[in-house]
Amino acid sequence: MSEILSKEESKKVLTKIEDDLYKPIKTYDDWSIAWLVLLLTIVAVGFYAWTHQLKVGLGVTALRDYVSWGMYIGNFVFFVAVSLIGMLISSVLQLLGYKWITPITRIAEQVAIAAVALAGLIIVMDMGRPDRVLNVLKNGRFASPILWDVTVITTYLAISVLLIFLPLIPDIAMMHKRLKGIPKWQENIYKVLSLNWVGSDEQYSLLKTAIRILLILIIPVALSIHTVTSWLFAATLRPGWDSTIFGPYFVTGAFVAGVAAVLIVMFAYQRRYKLHEYITDKHFDLVCKLLVLTSLVYLYFNINEFLVPAYKMRKLEGAHITELFKGKFAVLFYMVQIGGLILPIILLLFKKMRKPIPAFIIALVVLIAAWFKRFLIVVPTMMHPTLPIQNVPDNFHTYMPTGTEILVASFSWGAAILIITLLAKLFPVIPVWEIAEEKGVKREDLYE
Repeated sequence: MSEILSKEESKKVLTKIEDDLYKPIKTYDDWSIAWLVLLLTIVAVGFYAWTHQLKVGLGVTALRDYVSWGMYIGNFVFFVAVSLIGMLISSVLQLLGYKWITPITRIAEQVAIAAVALAGLIIVMDMGRPDRVLNVLKNGRFASPILWDVTVITTYLAISVLLIFLPLIPDIAMMHKRLKGIPKWQENIYKVLSLNWVGSDEQYSLLKTAIRILLILIIPVALSIHTVTSWLFAATLRPGWDSTIFGPYFVTGAFVAGVAAVLIVMFAYQRRYKLHEYITDKHFDLVCKLLVLTSLVYLYFNINEFLVPAYKMRKLEGAHITELFKGKFAVLFYMVQIGGLILPIILLLFKKMRKPIPAFIIALVVLIAAWFKRFLIVVPTMMHPTLPIQNVPDNFHTYMPTGTEILVASFSWGAAILIITLLAKLFPVIPVWEIAEEKGVKREDLYE
């Protein structure tokens, strides 16, 4: 923390911080409106496609007896993966005492909440009878990995919401007292959510204790959420999924996707709201190094995942490996492995590539590749069942998502970005009270 400032200096510094960090909340220009309209349109079109699917049935998709999961479940695994970044940045790095992550912890939590919320919704949209989701609660069996998945996703969402809300309370109280020129409904929201916060030492002590407990609790829950998701695959005998390393394989891949997502949102906030003083080149440099580290670990698991079955080439595993390495999925497979993993590692070793613009481009490629990686985990394996595909229509032999599937999936992408956008419009994307304290502003000056 910097030296405590005088009263006059404290007011000047706090005013400057508020002017900068409340900018996303107060910015309602044509670009903001156009962006919200675009996202709402994507969500509306995707929702309409889902209602059409409900009326007509899953026959409007390319899901059949063999590829019964397809794009939807690949999308689900992708969102579960991205959601783990809240644990890695907000919890692990914060508990280790890394102060540089302060400006990006809330960004990581925004990404985590949006991702895990949509992960749960995607499962419902994948069902031909979504009303039957209640059967998981009414008739769930402990032996079913699906029940485990529902439990950990719900728990992780609850903890993530608390983990973003609790550090927001001082900021909300500040906005209720100091933020002017906002609509009455927004003032009322801040009044309710501030929970009568006055900034006393007792409140701060209680808040920091509660946050620390959540930071510790979220680690096993976050590791469980993607480990259990991996068990939905690994608990079967299907070639391509019958693996003992799927747990750590999924978790390390989740960190790669999550770090890439945070880099993209960091860049968007920095450029859109002129937050260069708070989200600096140093932050991009360090987060890029974190991406390299997680990618290297993930690369190791990828080598292990494919080298062992490729070495043995047992009949069914061999057919799966051949399909990935030389078959109709080969081009996509190599694009994902080289373009989404190997090349980013090499490029990010150079400092120039860890600047905001190249880092944003690389992160965007990594995130897109991460989505297609989940597609490759789901579809090729289902195309190689234990029994041969025979005496069925020709379209059962292949899988290509239909327009309805793409539109329904676009609902989840649009909705996730919309959640992040709305959170940025209601609450500061960077903790105002923590930044102010770091710059030497007295606590009592925050709530005047």
